[in-house]
Amino acid sequence: MAKQGLDEAEGEFDIGLDKREPETEGEFGSAQSQFAESGEYELVNCIGYAQAEALSENAPAYPDQDFILVDEVVEEDNVRSYVFDEPAGSFQVGHLAGLLTDREFAAGDGETNPDANVVGFVGATQTPLIESFEAGFRAGVEHANEDARVVSSYTGVFTDTSAGQQAARSMYQNEDADIVFHAAGRTGIGVFQAAKDEGRFAIGVDDDQSISNDDFADVILASMVKRVDSAVYSAIESVVNDEFTGGEAEQLGLEEDGVIAKYGDTLGDEIPDDIKTQLEESRQAIIDGEIDVPTEL
Repeated sequence: MAKQGLDEAEGEFDIGLDKREPETEGEFGSAQSQFAESGEYELVNCIGYAQAEALSENAPAYPDQDFILVDEVVEEDNVRSYVFDEPAGSFQVGHLAGLLTDREFAAGDGETNPDANVVGFVGATQTPLIESFEAGFRAGVEHANEDARVVSSYTGVFTDTSAGQQAARSMYQNEDADIVFHAAGRTGIGVFQAAKDEGRFAIGVDDDQSISNDDFADVILASMVKRVDSAVYSAIESVVNDEFTGGEAEQLGLEEDGVIAKYGDTLGDEIPDDIKTQLEESRQAIIDGEIDVPTEL
């Protein structure tokens, strides 16, 4: 999603663009400082909470360099932080899962087992951020269906598709889960594979994974999309217009369309209208403060 924002800005504005893709967290600091040392870049985009520790050292070391940080806050005058209301977005897809799990529903390559009334969550690292996805998801399921059971598993990694497949397959086979939501990066692709193998459903995260992983579009009900692309684009636009403001943290939630429940490109039309109506009602209730979404387990 960050790359989408960069690509959109590159197409819209007359800007140069360079990127680094560190292989380990230990390389974030040097990547940030290399950009800042060069003096060639008006803005350095740091994507992901794992960059916060390095940026908290680099930002004050390079006070004339502007940075943005996604998914964490660094309180420095030259850093603009963007955080997203992941629990609220996860509540929405949990609401969807809770409404579907106790009714007979078949579409694409999947179907539910209403007699079991079980849904699942697969996370990567068991950190406060990823746990907040689960907290919101569980609350959404309960809001829809107090009798539904939520099972969860953490693989410990974001890059192991086999671990995601194993975790989800256990839920589908041993717990009779019919829908599994993941917040696990590339590990989550294994969740989609397990859903396809078992004839059940999955819910994606971050981008519309029914499009970015279209081999599994027939089992992806929806995705909890985080509009990181909008954050990156708006930051670049502010630099182009000489309006960049550091020292601030901006939260993007349901009201700002920073997080949304995006129905699957293939299965979205199959989801009953009454369920979509209930999701829209809960979305507005969260915005209006009538539903308090938990942020931790």
